[in-house]
Amino acid sequence: MCGIVAYYGPDDAYDFLIKGLHRLEYRGYDSAGIALLNGELRVYKNKGKVSELEEIASKGNTEGTRGIGHTRWATHGEPNTINAHPHLSPDGDLALIHNGIIENHDTLKKALIERGNTFKSDTDTEVLIHLIDAIQQAEGVDLFEAVRLALNEVVGAYAIVILSKRDPNTLIAARKGSPLVVGISDKEGEYFLASDATPIVEYTRKVTYLEDGEIVSIHDGQMTIKTIENVSKTPFIVNLEISLEALEKGGYEHFMLKEIFEQPKAIHDSMRGRFNSETLHFAMASLNEFQDKIRNLDRIVIVGCGTSWHAGLVGEYLIEEFARLPVEVEYASEFRYRNPIITEDDMVIAISQSGETADTLAALELAKSKGATIYGVCNVVGSSIPRMTHAGAYTHAGPEIGVASTKAFTTQVAVLTLIALGIAGIRGKMKRDKLRQMFAELDTIPQKVEQLLKNCADQVEQIAAEYKDSKNFLYLGRGYNFPVALEGALKLKEISYIHAEGYPAAEMKHGPIALIDEEMPVVVIATKRNYYEKVLSNIQEVKARKGKIIAVVTEGDEKVKEIADHVIEIPDTEDSLTPLLATIPLQLLSYHIAVMRGCNVDQPRNLAKSVTVE
Repeated sequence: MCGIVAYYGPDDAYDFLIKGLHRLEYRGYDSAGIALLNGELRVYKNKGKVSELEEIASKGNTEGTRGIGHTRWATHGEPNTINAHPHLSPDGDLALIHNGIIENHDTLKKALIERGNTFKSDTDTEVLIHLIDAIQQAEGVDLFEAVRLALNEVVGAYAIVILSKRDPNTLIAARKGSPLVVGISDKEGEYFLASDATPIVEYTRKVTYLEDGEIVSIHDGQMTIKTIENVSKTPFIVNLEISLEALEKGGYEHFMLKEIFEQPKAIHDSMRGRFNSETLHFAMASLNEFQDKIRNLDRIVIVGCGTSWHAGLVGEYLIEEFARLPVEVEYASEFRYRNPIITEDDMVIAISQSGETADTLAALELAKSKGATIYGVCNVVGSSIPRMTHAGAYTHAGPEIGVASTKAFTTQVAVLTLIALGIAGIRGKMKRDKLRQMFAELDTIPQKVEQLLKNCADQVEQIAAEYKDSKNFLYLGRGYNFPVALEGALKLKEISYIHAEGYPAAEMKHGPIALIDEEMPVVVIATKRNYYEKVLSNIQEVKARKGKIIAVVTEGDEKVKEIADHVIEIPDTEDSLTPLLATIPLQLLSYHIAVMRGCNVDQPRNLAKSVTVE
């Protein structure tokens, strides 16, 4: 959730910290703070955005060749300046930033209070830095050893970075369950640390991703890594492939709008090189290497959260239709706690944009312990899920900075479509003519999305202006378009703060129909190949109760046009591929309504991009 950055080197740290916090602000924006070390340890922090922190810090002394920074999504303690990070040890010698949750902080805090410690904040983080300081004082050990011993007493998740005024040539960092990346500069003795690679790419391409239970020490310009059991590790260094341009708005008013319009390229990149529609060659090595396992699978379980869960629902329809294999889709947060039945003949597919979603990682650990084959679908190269799974596929969507996922959803659906077709081919459940037809149609999807964006953008903005003050929305869809309805409703809730619900269209009569009146906009996905006549009947039922209909239809549709208040046309495609098109106008509708309501589109209240805590 929170974003952390740190600098160790020969230059001033301040510019990197502030720029890095701006890049990571999508991870949390309740409060922000920095600590700079140059003889003295100076801390600046405040409730609010990084820009407000920058204004405060610029009035003080920002010199220092060591520094740490934090942008917060509050867990323990309300968002205010006192609870903002960094937090200090009692004597002010140590400063710590933290992403995660220390679950046993209450027990630790009581023990420290009995020892005589007093606390200024309500955070679990302050407890941790007090614990590290207490161990260092009691045991007479160096900072690395104090951190290692403290972390052996901690229950929970963390990515931490610590500075010491007494030991200015040392910086200590560690992770368990929350991501941490170390960038290694070409300059001697220069290092950059962050929650993800986005703040680092401008300065170096060489990074190492810390594994769970690892502690990194940078001392006198040299980096060493050990485990909390004090076992030395050799860092595995990789080169970043992110482009700096992908992290900028590129002329768009918001990152979300940019990312909506990036979807033609993102979908193309998610499929590129993975199939040939003419030869029917299928080149997803992550599936081809597990052919024997796939032929003998009993079922597939898909786990995810939020938008990724909706993509998983589309995946369920795809895999069951094409591969004729039973599929269950689970909220990762529920799956891990209900003692699920998992066997060695199951495959568990985890979907996560960030690859760091805490609940999804925990679900994978459970499934892996039961002997299931673990497969990951995520966007961020080098993140925790790809490192944990037996196999997987990157979506190649590129950085997604807007908190509300857009291109993450469509690229996840594109990859799940390929997975469904690949499994169908391996299990011999699909005729070559049908496979050729699907591959050929997939080839056209990026172009169709591009054309759709050109055709509907202005129309959707006009519809948004008419309904921006509505209090409630209902989204309806059938079959493949039911998950699209759920995703459309989620987008509206996330960024405009309008209550919205997604339902299977047939379920409207079993409750939601009681809500419909002339004040209720109802968004209906009514494409021609997807239970068209049935959905047409649902539209009639809404109109009979004076509801306002916004219909997403196939190009050339005339029947719905006669009934609906507004019709948004999408290109015709295979029934199974309609989610890749039908979701586009719903993203735009949410975006424009949110902008017209004066909402912060890229950073909606109470939300963070990467949910790394339970």
